[in-house]
Amino acid sequence: MSTVVVNAFLTLDGVAQAPGQPEEDRDGGFPHGGWQVPYFTEEQGELVGRWQGRAGGLLLGRKTYDLFAAHWPHVPADHDHAGIAAVLNALPKFVASRTATSLAWQNSTLLDGDVPAAVAKLKEQDLGELQVIGSLDLAQTLIRHDLVDEYRLMVYPLLLGTGKRLFAGGTVPAAMDLVSTETTPAGVTASVYRRGGDVLYGSFAL
Repeated sequence: MSTVVVNAFLTLDGVAQAPGQPEEDRDGGFPHGGWQVPYFTEEQGELVGRWQGRAGGLLLGRKTYDLFAAHWPHVPADHDHAGIAAVLNALPKFVASRTATSLAWQNSTLLDGDVPAAVAKLKEQDLGELQVIGSLDLAQTLIRHDLVDEYRLMVYPLLLGTGKRLFAGGTVPAAMDLVSTETTPAGVTASVYRRGGDVLYGSFAL
């Protein structure tokens, strides 16, 4: 069996839209693209590398796939990010898209139209960790269909007040176990949560 792991960068108020660059995702007139970059440290880069080093494959939406395909295959061998590039280039990549008919990046496979069913079938195979990176729309689809086994969340110390959030309408209620947490020198908290069962309820009423 494989596990689905969502890796996400979030603001303190839960925004996950366009962390990496201004033009990454302008949907809704989002004006804050690139909000993650000033907080990125060497320690965070090492942590991201460790997380991505566990991947057996990637689950990507079309926008993130196109961004990655335009960048990672072209990273020079002597670049600081050459190690991550080698990992991402070699991994099998499963892409959710309503419009793509072919994929140029090596080891890429287009998922069929029923994405939740296709991912459920992938989970039945022995592929290790299938990591969702970026791909907010895809992540929300998997969350709504209760297909996510683990979340690796980096929460940044800023508020944006607007933008797409990772956990939106349709999120399936679930209890989560905190597996680990650490903080970078820039104040970013990196926490790993694993599905822990059903939500439990109680009351403080007298």
